Amino acid sequence: MEIDYKTLGLKVGLEIHQQLDTSAKLFCNCKPELFKEEPEITFLRRLRPTQSELGQIDPAAYFEFQKGTKILYEANRTTSCLVEMDEEPPHPLNMEAVEIALTAALMMKAKPIDQIHIMRKTVIDGSNTTGFQRTCVIALKGQIKVGEKTIPIEHISLEEDAARKTGEDENNIIRYRIDRLGIPLIEIATAPVINSPKEAGEAALAIGTILRATGKVKRGLGTIRQDINISIPNGALIEIKGLQELELLPLVVEYEVQRQLNLIKISEELKKNRAKETEIKEEFFDVTNIFKQTKCKVIRKALDKNQQVLAVKLPRFKGFLKRELMPNFRLGTEIADRARFWGKVGGIFHTDEMPAYGITAEEVEQLKKNLNAEENDAIVFVADTLENAKDALKAVVARAREAIKGVPEETRAPNPEGTTSYMRPRPGAARMYPETDIPPTQITEEYIKKIRQFLPELPEQKFERLIKEYKLNQKLARQILDSEYSELFETIVKEISVSPTTVAAFLTETLKALRRDGIEADKVSDNQIREIFKSVGNGELMKEAVQDVFIWLSKHEDATLKEAITELGLTTISEDEVKTIVEKVITENKGLIQERRENSFGVLMGIIMKSSRGKINPALASKILKERLEELLK
Repeated sequence: MEIDYKTLGLKVGLEIHQQLDTSAKLFCNCKPELFKEEPEITFLRRLRPTQSELGQIDPAAYFEFQKGTKILYEANRTTSCLVEMDEEPPHPLNMEAVEIALTAALMMKAKPIDQIHIMRKTVIDGSNTTGFQRTCVIALKGQIKVGEKTIPIEHISLEEDAARKTGEDENNIIRYRIDRLGIPLIEIATAPVINSPKEAGEAALAIGTILRATGKVKRGLGTIRQDINISIPNGALIEIKGLQELELLPLVVEYEVQRQLNLIKISEELKKNRAKETEIKEEFFDVTNIFKQTKCKVIRKALDKNQQVLAVKLPRFKGFLKRELMPNFRLGTEIADRARFWGKVGGIFHTDEMPAYGITAEEVEQLKKNLNAEENDAIVFVADTLENAKDALKAVVARAREAIKGVPEETRAPNPEGTTSYMRPRPGAARMYPETDIPPTQITEEYIKKIRQFLPELPEQKFERLIKEYKLNQKLARQILDSEYSELFETIVKEISVSPTTVAAFLTETLKALRRDGIEADKVSDNQIREIFKSVGNGELMKEAVQDVFIWLSKHEDATLKEAITELGLTTISEDEVKTIVEKVITENKGLIQERRENSFGVLMGIIMKSSRGKINPALASKILKERLEELLK
């Protein structure tokens, strides 16, 4: 879909959340790390809704309470304490995290506040044991440059990260691991002045580059998350929460614009068809008998559990449920997302896609007859427990009514292909209130002056230095600057006698290609990467074998570099063995040598290196080959 975003009036605002690399969590002394082993401690909590100071109750929290949702929290003693368990008041604010946040704020020309006040932000999904997230504003009114455009930074805040979800079972028990809970997060919020998907990606990259320039942020999947606020005229303000892959950000914005434009179009057409919200009623029909002999595996499985099939009629909706909103995502998909959220069902069926999934044309006709459906009506039906089926169809009715209105405001979650799915309702305005357990923290002019004296170099300054100091071309210098390996690159090339271009190309282009191929690059630590290049520098490993070793280590997390080299058979060949290989190649290519004489060197060298990839020292092979050629040609 070709869209002129400027004419359209697209507005995008970003909220970038980045974990800080501190020695302790934000409100206690626990290690800010994740653990992999089995939890030492578990405890069960019930999610209960409470009124805000304005007497409001979050509808999603109330719904979860009605469902009897419980949270099983998992912990160990190294990464969690009574603070995370909400059994002890929070400790004083971590000033190391404050200093990092202020450093980033000053690099973005923001004005630090005089006094830090901790606030509580209501959390309704169970990801925080307290039912709220602690957050505080650090600085206001900064700016970044994206091309020729200046993008205002509205605020820079410091907050605690949430617990991480590890699973959910059929008994309404959600599992969260609280090791991540309390890890310091910096939040940077831009003004909604970004006007295209491309510009959104560039702005996020610019902010990320400044944060990495502090040298004090964590790296790897899950350490940075982008929230995107998107709106268009006649659409709605949509928050897309928790995007981790920066490369996907422009595509997510593009697809959300497509989704809203298509929803607006559907709304206009439904109104032309004289569809009315009042005609869509919460009138559910038990149609279980129609499917008693069905060959549909999903419905058969439900009936075998003594569950029921309920159906609802959507007047004048025929053909609309199969309308595409984004690639491979239809209005029916959107309605199914709502049904899954509110009804805890696996999915829905609708007549726009029938007959299919083992459901016959005869069953569809019987369904229409039972619901007294007219030619231009659609029917949605679901198989589950009576309670879940009713809740799911209530959500279907609500979403169908919204489809007539236009685009509903909501919070959505990104999918791997760039589309988004319904996550939860948009939070209300009264979700923030003061934290009473932590006193304010004064920020003095002297403190700010001290931080300002030691600010890291700005990205553009570093870009020029990378070119000058390491002789990188502009493309590689920009790639390494924008990557998460900028600091590691400089560490390696300063410690080890290895080509900066080789290191930079591997840390950017090669690792990007490996990730595209499904290699989990984050499983190889910085120390392991340093060891790999150290082995290259001292001649124990050939640079041609670096990629193979890296891939092997990514699949064997607890293995050593020595084990990787041994397992892959990459132990370097001795000088005598190199001489034998050179002699063999010369013998097999005498005709070539006679024909090209000295010019045969390049071809022969290529054959030698290819014959023992990753095992032969190129310098040694080159020396031996040159000497033998000189002897032969004399």
